[in-house]
Amino acid sequence: MSKLAVVPGSFDPITNGHLDIINRGAAIFGEVNVVVLNNSSKQSLFSIEERMKLIKDATAHLPNVKVDTFSGLLMDYAASVKASAIIRGLRAVSDFEYEMQITSMNRLLNPEIETFFIMTRNQYSFLSSSIVKEVAKYGGDIGKLVPQHVEKALRAKYGTN
Repeated sequence: MSKLAVVPGSFDPITNGHLDIINRGAAIFGEVNVVVLNNSSKQSLFSIEERMKLIKDATAHLPNVKVDTFSGLLMDYAASVKASAIIRGLRAVSDFEYEMQITSMNRLLNPEIETFFIMTRNQYSFLSSSIVKEVAKYGGDIGKLVPQHVEKALRAKYGTN
């Protein structure tokens, strides 16, 4: 039986750091659902539909990756798709404390679903969607930080073509 893992996030937008985690997760698990969170407390640059399209285009080379969305508790979504694991990326030690709290709560909500942490590669340890948006907003070079189609979408949003 193939194991299903969920990679949750806001992905506003997807970065090469996210893709590093997704690619590596897809090599380990039989199926991977990349799940776009609908976080109403955050003001997103891209709509959920736009983010899903950017992710689908970025992961088109991975036949075992599916893109989905949800709002609510991650563990409810994971249980509904019969996932056995959650994959979370860690960039630095500072991420660990926050992720440990979330993982502890998730384990309380559903002890059947394990959380796996994948350390991002060093070249992406500083990378976040917020940093990418800030640099793109002012016309900076983001070519090594996001896939080409994401760079194009950011340039269009900010009018920095």
